[in-house]
Amino acid sequence: MEPTLEVSHLGMKFNLSQEMHDTLKDYFINLFAHHQKMKKDEFWALSDVSFSLYPGDRLGILGLNGAGKSTILKAIAGVYHPTTGTVRRKGKLAPLLELGAGFEPQYSARENIYLYGSILGYKKEFIESKFDEIIDFAELRDFIEVPVKNYSSGMKSRLGFAICTAVNPDILILDEVLSVGDKKFRRKSEDKIMSMFDGNVTVLFVSHSLDQVRRICNKAMILDHGHLKCFGDINDIAPIYEQMTQEDPEEIAKREEQARKNRARKLRASRKTKGRDIIRMTNNLGITPEQAMAALDIPEEKYQIYRDVISDIEENEGMLTKQEALKQAAAEEAEIDREATFPDEEEQQAVGDSDN
Repeated sequence: MEPTLEVSHLGMKFNLSQEMHDTLKDYFINLFAHHQKMKKDEFWALSDVSFSLYPGDRLGILGLNGAGKSTILKAIAGVYHPTTGTVRRKGKLAPLLELGAGFEPQYSARENIYLYGSILGYKKEFIESKFDEIIDFAELRDFIEVPVKNYSSGMKSRLGFAICTAVNPDILILDEVLSVGDKKFRRKSEDKIMSMFDGNVTVLFVSHSLDQVRRICNKAMILDHGHLKCFGDINDIAPIYEQMTQEDPEEIAKREEQARKNRARKLRASRKTKGRDIIRMTNNLGITPEQAMAALDIPEEKYQIYRDVISDIEENEGMLTKQEALKQAAAEEAEIDREATFPDEEEQQAVGDSDN
């Protein structure tokens, strides 16, 4: 059996130089002077990667961020031309990379289906035969004539996914596209992909979800800083990836501590909100704080906690319960009466001076 995909000593190099050349003359002038610097700024995203896939193989590509997963898919899809090595493909290719990247914002969904389909190499007759299927799968029947610029990112991705999966390819490339839309559509997308496997399609799938890779793939590979670390059966590769992604206990402890602080902050905010509600209820309904707490279904064992919250609000925000406001008003009135009845020494001196 011949392989549908054969990758041999694949390498991808990018130039990270910050130099900008406005003209060809500037480029040649700077070429010699900056030759060493340009070499230093070269970055190999992939280095000497080789593997083969056969009809029915479903490969999960695993790796940490920056490992080169998306780069290798784009090299296989023909978006990037390999710096070194070769990529040999057999049959029709359907790349689901950046869904909706080829849409024209001013065009409607109807127009973009034909445009996007032509970019993917579909003939007009084929697109027409699949038009209703695409619209119904994307759940956009009511928005066919609406310009795509008015679509949400989820709607664009659903439309792109529906167009790409309308074909029956020999090689299917998936770059984390099964995270499109809500939970219902993600399940629907996964079912659609699984249904495409019946025709011995070769699949390359990138995902950060190891469980999803296990469900879909029978083979896996791990990329590590552009190098092929291992390749083989998914059941052999999955434990290696799990070990790679195990977190540092100190980092876990820090995150748990931060989570506890966040929960405590949210709890304090929630209690303050309820405290203000209690104050408003006592003032507007003429009930006691305890009656307001009961109306808010606050357990009796937490009444004291909310009394302290109310006191804190009264002290720091000046928002008083009717009872507290009456107490404060009575205290102020008593102070005025006391000052009127018993003037202080300064007032007595002033009265004495006026008599003289």
